[in-house]
Amino acid sequence: MQKPWLSVLIPTYNGENYLPLALNSIVEQDDSNIECIVVDDGSTDLTFSILSYYTDKLPLRIIQRSRIGNWVTNTNYALSVASGKYVCFLHQDDLWLKGRLAIMKNLIERYPKINLFLHPSRFIDTKENYLGLWQCPLPSHPCIISSSMMMERLLVQNFISIPAPIFKREIALKAGGLDEALWYTADWDFWLKLASCGESLYYPKPLSAFRVHPNSQTVLRSNRLKDFQKQLEIVLKKYINVWEASERSKRVTWQVAHFSIEVNTTLAAKIHNEKTNFFKLLWSFVALGLSGWHRYLRDSRIWERVSARLRARLKTSSDV
Repeated sequence: MQKPWLSVLIPTYNGENYLPLALNSIVEQDDSNIECIVVDDGSTDLTFSILSYYTDKLPLRIIQRSRIGNWVTNTNYALSVASGKYVCFLHQDDLWLKGRLAIMKNLIERYPKINLFLHPSRFIDTKENYLGLWQCPLPSHPCIISSSMMMERLLVQNFISIPAPIFKREIALKAGGLDEALWYTADWDFWLKLASCGESLYYPKPLSAFRVHPNSQTVLRSNRLKDFQKQLEIVLKKYINVWEASERSKRVTWQVAHFSIEVNTTLAAKIHNEKTNFFKLLWSFVALGLSGWHRYLRDSRIWERVSARLRARLKTSSDV
């Protein structure tokens, strides 16, 4: 058999509500030279039946495991058994847009030295309604993005949605895969790992959709606020030291990135009805100054992230 050019890693757990849409979006790519590795975390709903239905529509490899409760561990296992030169993630509640693989494959063939390829995503709600665009603060194709620039922008905020990147499997394995101790920030940590290993390329049009819903891991697991904040700080401290930049650049980036952590923690507290201190947050924002404001607003994509979730909430309220 021909070796697949791409391995799609799909961790699942009780995904019956959205999984068919995710799998259909792969079918619609009409690319037979890929493999889909599904690692199921002990689902108790119709997930396995859905996967079985798609075995004659997709090159699926289904791996059933006992309940672990950690998508990162299951994703690392899928990465370890993948055979494609390139790898990407697709979570059960997200999906790809038509033509994604053809466009990305073309870029990969034209720029074989690039380690990490990515693009914007659309925010969608539980019924696939469009909620907004999730862009990256990066120069777009055909500009090749240096490791230093990618890390500079990414240190402020994780602006990469899970279904957006495609990356070299060899580089991911050499970098150690995803950190299984980081239940919330594993993807941010992983993108920074890859960014530190070489150049990236950003295609400016959305080719995937990221679903906003109240049962997402992003929402459910951010209720452990102290651990949530600690994990954000762990990643920032780790990569600010790895990043090759002047001490002044590191100092400025640290200040803006630390403010971003304050914002993320405050928003998580608000979602879970915990006590928040908006006056402290406002003072931290004022202390950034004009250049810091510009940097935060550019790199955090705060308006895109917050407005999409507000639209989702308003849409849900109007449907009740």
